[in-house]
Order: sequence, then C-alpha cells, then structure tokens
Amino acid sequence: MAFEGLTEKISATFKKLRGKGRLKEADVKEAMREIRMALLEADVSYKVVKDFTKSVTERCIGADVLESLTPAQMIVKIVNEELCKLMGSDTKHININPNGPTVVMLVGLQGAGKTTNGSKLAGLMKRQGKNPLLVACDIYRPAAIQQLKVCGEKLGIPVFEKGTQDPVQTAKEAVLYARQHGHDMVFLDTAGRLHVDEALMNELKNIKATVKPDEIMLVVDAMTGQDAVNAAQSFNEWLDIDSVMLSKLDGDARGGAALSVRAITGKPIKFAGIGEKLEDIEPFHPDRMASRILGMGDVLSLIERAQDAADEKLAAETAKRMMENRFDMNDMLDQFAQIRKMGGVGAMLNMLPGGAGIDPSQMDEKAFDRIEAMIHSMTKEEREKPSIINPKRKRRIAAGSGTTVADVNKLLKQFEMMQKMMKQ
Repeated sequence: MAFEGLTEKISATFKKLRGKGRLKEADVKEAMREIRMALLEADVSYKVVKDFTKSVTERCIGADVLESLTPAQMIVKIVNEELCKLMGSDTKHININPNGPTVVMLVGLQGAGKTTNGSKLAGLMKRQGKNPLLVACDIYRPAAIQQLKVCGEKLGIPVFEKGTQDPVQTAKEAVLYARQHGHDMVFLDTAGRLHVDEALMNELKNIKATVKPDEIMLVVDAMTGQDAVNAAQSFNEWLDIDSVMLSKLDGDARGGAALSVRAITGKPIKFAGIGEKLEDIEPFHPDRMASRILGMGDVLSLIERAQDAADEKLAAETAKRMMENRFDMNDMLDQFAQIRKMGGVGAMLNMLPGGAGIDPSQMDEKAFDRIEAMIHSMTKEEREKPSIINPKRKRRIAAGSGTTVADVNKLLKQFEMMQKMMKQ
C-alpha cells in the first residue's frame, strides 16, 4: 500500500517522543527534522514539506503542548490535523448538474489510468443509482476505444463512440444522446500524451468550450510522485481543473503525489483507485488518509467496505445460527468469502489501528485456501456435523484437499474452539 515507508518512519519518530515523557523544544525540532526527511523521501514536493513542517513546528512549540501532561499525544494530534489540512480537510463530491446530464471530463497523461479509472467512477455512480454513459474521445491511442468498450460491458454501462471522428464533435453528440436517452451522467474519456503538449491541450480546451463540462477531473498516477504534481500544475494552468482522482494508490507508491497535488493546485482530491478490479475505487477522505499515514488505521473505511461486501440476509442468518449454536462448516466457508470480498487480510490490516506495522505475509492468506479446500472435500453431512469425522474420514478429506491429516485435525480443533466461544 502507498505510504508504507512514510508510516513506518513517522511511527518510529512518535515512538521516540512517547518514550521521553516531558519534552523540550529541542526534542520537537529533532522530531520535525525526522518527519521532514520522511516526507521528502516519500517524494512530497519540497515547498509543501517546508510549509508543512513550519506550520507543525510553530503549533508544537506552543506552551500548551510542551507543558501538557501528554505532549507526545498532542504532537500526534497536531500532525494529524495538519496532514488533513494538507490533503483538503473534508471529503468533496462530484459537481452534479440539476438541469441535465452531469458532464465529467476525464483528463491526464497517457498511462495515468484515465480509461480504467473513469470506468470505475462510472460504475460507482451506477451503484449509487445513477444512469451513466461512457464516451470514447481518445482516437489516438491504439485500442483505447476497445478498452473502454470492454470496461463498459463488464459494468453494464453503454459506451458512445464514433470511431476516429473529431473528439470535439463526438463529445457534443454524446451529450445530446445522453439527454435524449435519459442518461444523467456523461464521462468523457479524453486522449492523453506521454507529456503535456500544445496540440493535446488545445483539443481539450475545445472540448471544454463545446460541452461546458460540470467537472474536469484530472487522473493522476500516485506512483509517479513529483512528475504527477508537475503534470497537475500544467493541466490546471491550461484547463482550470475542478478535481483530482489518484490512480494506483494500492501500489508501492511512496505517496508524495497525494500529499503534494492538493497543496500545489488548490484543487481537491475526490476519488482514489485502490486496486485492479473495476469495483476498486473509493471517495478520498483526507481525515481517514491522514489516520492511515500515521498508523492509526481507518476503521470507518473498513466498516464501509464490510457493508458493501456483506450480504445482509446471509449475515442475519449466520447471526441467528450463532445465537442458536447451530454454526457449522458451511457458515465458516461463508465468512471466508466475505473476507475475500473485502480485499483479503492484507487490505484489512492497513485499515486497523497499528495494522500497518504487521507484515501481511505473517497472516497466511494461503491458509484460507487450504481450509476452503478441506471444507469442500467434506460431505454435506460432515460439514453440518463435524463431530462425525473419524480417522478414516480425516484421511479421505486430507487426500481430497491436498493437505495432511494434521491439517484436518487443526481445522477441527479451531472449529471446536469457535463453537465453545459461541456457546458462552
């Protein structure tokens, strides 16, 4: 996950502060020096780092902090607040047009992930009850139109395309088509270049002048650090963008783009791409991201993800079975399926307070595969009444799942412990 290195370094700095009890001004300055280095290593813009550490230092050296009973906690609180401010303070939403289709123009450099992330955003809007239309305005990149069609098909969203026709005309016709066919949102997938050039910007300016989009959203690759910030600055100067979407925030990015782009452009980050699947997108919450960076977890996002993944009817049925002490191996299988839907153990760890410090490789995801294989190798009767599983059945289950009898014994023991806890 992005920010991993930054989280480790900042957490280590806070740990040192907590170990000192009473703090002197020199301790605060030393801590700020370490945080400054951590931010620079995360590829945050030098100007942003300078302003950020100056602001935090001024607040931390105040008498109310140094004379506080818990100065280290006060400093964590101040750093958290300043990080939130840096990324935009509160969550922003798409500018919705009440009188017709809301036109969202997606812009960005080639390779930033406009087509995929624009489709993800359209999919998110569809899940929220909107009726979106995807529009292919990139006539230069080979297979760009085909890629958009594939994404649209997977999401069940129509794609408006006119082959290699002038993109300005295509955008104009698409908005008219959306109005006539009841689409309340239009997503224009525009062309990108490997770097900002005049021809590209003039085409985008013409599309903007013709269709007057309600939102110009810049898609920025979170893994490109300073380059992303420079691109954002250029696009903002040419087009006066309204917002930013960060793509590839799940990668091993150092996270500098997320912390710099808002401060440099003054435009809010509204969404973040957090995985490769078309469902992997979420609104960008500066306060939650700040908590994640500081290793304080993001329990609210975890709960939301659980709500999205959970089948309410199944959850109610499972709870009822637990209360009646009828929880069996089938229920256990369902619980694993829910965890997988939420992105697996690794994704959940990042959102738990202190979870960023746990190595996901220690949480053996493959153990899930082995347990599922063993349960699938059981008969219907064995799943419902594991107590009937004798040595002969254990050998058959082990052979059928490619595991050992010891693995089967371990699973049965774990299940027995779960049942005991539920009885209590």
